[in-house]
Amino acid sequence: MTDAGEWWKNAVIYGVDVSRFCDSNGDGIGDFPGLTERLDHLVRLGVTCIWLLPFHPSTNRDNGYDITDYLQVDPRYGSFDDFLFFLTEAGARGIRVILDLVAQHTSDRHPWFLSARHDARSPFRDYYVWTDHPPAPRPAAARCFRGKRTRPGPMTRWRSSITITASFASSPA
Repeated sequence: MTDAGEWWKNAVIYGVDVSRFCDSNGDGIGDFPGLTERLDHLVRLGVTCIWLLPFHPSTNRDNGYDITDYLQVDPRYGSFDDFLFFLTEAGARGIRVILDLVAQHTSDRHPWFLSARHDARSPFRDYYVWTDHPPAPRPAAARCFRGKRTRPGPMTRWRSSITITASFASSPA
């Protein structure tokens, strides 16, 4: 058995994008109340740690990693109190919570960036890399993999005649 300092060695870590997990209010976007509602389900699956993808306000130009405010919860996912309640309930079930927090990757609307861009003496200026000579733009038609096809037709020999059969059994409520 590992000691408490190495809990992660035997943890069952479940990555959660709050926006896609469970919608509690019917707006089509997952939220903290929905995640909290499903904690018992995660316990039954054996989850001992939840790894939350970014849930802070963002311009969403980089899948939520371009944070505009590290101290808030994106209102689409609930309130800060909803987040705190989720943390409390997860802890009560023995589930640890870790955040995917990338502090060096802010939005161009974050106060640190705005201050640094506005004033060369800003205390946040060194948080970013600045240049007087930006790189030349890439050609619009740049290809990742150079080369040419030697044969016409599909790239693989897989047949596209797949039959999918699904059955859904109702479970007792």
